[in-house]
Amino acid sequence: MSILYVILTSLLSVIVLFLLAKIMGHKQIAQMDLFDYIAGITIGSIAAELATELEQPWKPLIAMVIYGGVTFGFSVITSKCPRLRKYINGTPTVVMHDGKLYRENMKKAKLDLSEFMVMCREAGYFNLSDIQTAVFEYNGKLAILPVSDKRPMTPADNHITPKQETISAEVIMDGRVMGENLKRMGLDSKWLQKQLEEQGFHSAKEVFLGLCDTDHKLLLFRMQ
Repeated sequence: MSILYVILTSLLSVIVLFLLAKIMGHKQIAQMDLFDYIAGITIGSIAAELATELEQPWKPLIAMVIYGGVTFGFSVITSKCPRLRKYINGTPTVVMHDGKLYRENMKKAKLDLSEFMVMCREAGYFNLSDIQTAVFEYNGKLAILPVSDKRPMTPADNHITPKQETISAEVIMDGRVMGENLKRMGLDSKWLQKQLEEQGFHSAKEVFLGLCDTDHKLLLFRMQ
């Protein structure tokens, strides 16, 4: 009976926390979905209880497993059933479009004007006339589409086709040579040592971070 009680109370607390998170709005859980938020604040609390529970430690342990299982279950369900995502994670809300602010949508998103203005400024928009559309995402972030003549100019605007850039690979981290990354780029330790010497380093131990791009250009940061 006691095990069943722990299971039922754990499931009940998941439901209650979910409803509270919905009521509080997505600003509280920026960059996390609802169940990540629930699992994060709750499992940590239960773990603390588990660490201090000496008589019946299995009870908080079961509760932690329940929370983890429910969170994992919902992630699987939402990945296989996209239609359920809007009910669990919420949906994006258009709060501004074509020079109009949608007050009702802001109220639904639990977003007031002061917070909206702060988010616009954080995104680099100090003048609302520069914004064509603003969407309040379900993760609590504001996505902004600028007015066409206010957006940054791109190479395509000038009919220029620049070479595609790629992510640099870490070949040295904290004085250690990352052999696998070096090998993946078709390089070896002899090449690396030569590059180090050309830039005034005796060994990789003097380098805090070393980055290499697809053109084999090496960017080194000295150990301080």
